[in-house]
Amino acid sequence: MSRTKVVPIPVMGRHHINAYLLLGRRPVIVDAGTPGSGRKILDQITAHGVDPADVTLIVITHGHIDHFGSAAELHRLTGAPVAGHVADLGPYRSGRAREPYLPTGPMGRLMARNRKLHVRAEPVDPAVLIRGETDLEDFGLAARIVPTPGHTAGSVSVLTEDGDLVAGDLIAGSFMGLIPGRPANPPFHDDPRQNLASLHEMLALNPISLHVGHGTPLDPGRVRRWAEKELGRLARLDAAERLPTRGE
Repeated sequence: MSRTKVVPIPVMGRHHINAYLLLGRRPVIVDAGTPGSGRKILDQITAHGVDPADVTLIVITHGHIDHFGSAAELHRLTGAPVAGHVADLGPYRSGRAREPYLPTGPMGRLMARNRKLHVRAEPVDPAVLIRGETDLEDFGLAARIVPTPGHTAGSVSVLTEDGDLVAGDLIAGSFMGLIPGRPANPPFHDDPRQNLASLHEMLALNPISLHVGHGTPLDPGRVRRWAEKELGRLARLDAAERLPTRGE
């Protein structure tokens, strides 16, 4: 088994928005940051000794512009194909996230007013369409893409054979990563219950660490404890008819 190294690529702040470089037999990029981040990401992967021409794939975890914003630019800079789930093709091809954003709490309600979340990214048409679990061996990586819907309909995670889970916005660090190691919801979920179900499915695979789009790596034991509390919180909101869910 080939060891896969997970390298965080900060796009904004130290941990506020992350992309990832996965190093196996060949390098794979996960997520593409905000619009205009392509060169910054490229410079960082080059600093890690990777020739951009060697990148075999750019995996986008979901259709929010802080994750696919520079996918088209990175494709041009590396020549690597972009992979995305078919359920998020609308945002990818239009360059716009589905709106309105559905906040998970006060931070989300505040962030939803931020004009930067409502800009249009350069559209991208993924050449590799994800419909189910997708092995990445052909791309030089001992890992697989796993659909984890809920944050968006087309959200995916990448699970390496070593047990590292690159989770996108399946879960986040508290306050967008400002509190290291503390699990929390990201600011938005299209379907909080489905997202939590996806999180439980991933935890059942016993990952050794969760690498998130916002924040530092999370310990799975701590995430499990958080998820049990979140299950109760969602049940209370649902009973009070205060749990928003996007109707597709």
